[in-house]
Amino acid sequence: MSKDTFDVLILIGRPASGKSEIIDFLMHAQPDECRQKFHVAELDVLDDFPMLWVWFEEDYILAERFGQPRLHTDAKGYFKYPYLWHLLIERLDLEYHKRLRDDLAYHDRTTTLIEFSRGSEHGGYAGALFHLTDDVLCRAAVVYVRISFEESLRKNRRRFNPDRPDSILEHSLPDEKMERLYREDDWDALSGGEDSGFLDVKGVRVPFAVLENEGNLENIVDEDKLAGVFGSLWGKARTRPT
Repeated sequence: MSKDTFDVLILIGRPASGKSEIIDFLMHAQPDECRQKFHVAELDVLDDFPMLWVWFEEDYILAERFGQPRLHTDAKGYFKYPYLWHLLIERLDLEYHKRLRDDLAYHDRTTTLIEFSRGSEHGGYAGALFHLTDDVLCRAAVVYVRISFEESLRKNRRRFNPDRPDSILEHSLPDEKMERLYREDDWDALSGGEDSGFLDVKGVRVPFAVLENEGNLENIVDEDKLAGVFGSLWGKARTRPT
C-alpha cells in the first residue's frame, strides 16, 4: 500500500494564530478521517513552548529560592542570549531523531508535528528552519497559519488564563513582549509572498501552504478549509523536487 500520510508537518505562525487549536482538533479527530481528509497519521507533537517554560521555571527557582544567577532569562523574562531560540529548534530536532532511533517503523503509523512561532527579532522562520537537519527537512511540509499582528495581539490577550500560564491552549504573553518579539516576522520574505510552493532551506526543497485564519476570533477550526490546505500540501509533498 502506498503511503498516504505526512511524515513531518511543521506548523508555524504568530502566537494565538490558531496552531494549538488545529493540533487539538487533529488529536481528537477519528483516525480514519484524519488519514483520509488531512493525510495525518497518529500524531506525535513536538512543541518548543514546554521546553521554554521549563527554562522560565528553572530561572525563577534559581533566582528566587537559591539566590543564584538565572541561566536562560533576565529579570524581565527575555532570553539572555539570542542563540537560545535556535537551541530550542535543535532540541526539537534531537527529540525527533530519538524517535527514529528507538522505533524503525515510527513513520509507518506516525506523523510528527513540529510547532513553533518565530519573529524577525530572534532570527525568524528562516533562522529556525536552518537549525533543522536535512533528515527532518527532506521529510517535512510546512503550514503557515496567517493572521495579522494586530489580531495575534487581541487573541493573545483573550486566551490568557492566569491560573494556567504553562498551558498550551491558555498561555499568553504581555503586550510588550508581543510587540518586541512578534510584531515583525519574515514569512513573506521566506515564501516570496506566495500562498503555496516550495521553500529553499539549505538546498532542500520543502513544500509549504498558507492557512488564512484572519477574522476567526475564536480560532474555531474550519474542517473543510483545513482539509483543502492539507490536501493541496499533500499533492506538493508527493511531487517534491530533489
